[in-house]
Formats: sequence, C-alpha cells, structure tokens
Amino acid sequence: MATLTSKGQITIPARVRQALGLDSGARIEFVEIAKNQFAIVPATGSVRELRGLLQDRAKKPVSIAEMNRAIAKGASRSR
Repeated sequence: MATLTSKGQITIPARVRQALGLDSGARIEFVEIAKNQFAIVPATGSVRELRGLLQDRAKKPVSIAEMNRAIAKGASRSR
C-alpha cells in the first residue's frame, strides 16, 4: 500500500522495488490491464535485450537526415 501526496507522488514499497529490480532513478510504466486496474512495469532494460529486434528492417543504410526526420515525426505524434 502507498499514499498519494498532494504533488501526485507515491513511494513504491521496498518489497515491490526489489521484486521489480528498481533502483533510484529507474523508470516505470503504468499499463492498464482492465478498467481502473494498472500494472507497474519496469521501463528500464538492457540494451542487449534490443539485439536483433530490427534485423529485418535494417536492410538498407539510412542517412542522418532520414533519421532526424523519423525522430521528428515520432516526436510530433507523442505530443
């Protein structure tokens, strides 16, 4: 159990932090699993976990300009 502060902050209990492998500065996601129910999921991971993720998509090299356009396009969607 945790208490919400007036600033909208909570302290995640030590037992939960340990189970999720969270340290100070770790990022977490709140994933809706049902109406009014959320799961806390660590948003931190090793770069090694990403290996091979984009193998099929990386067929041709892209320029820095193309990368910047893709980043800008993605950033505009997230706002």
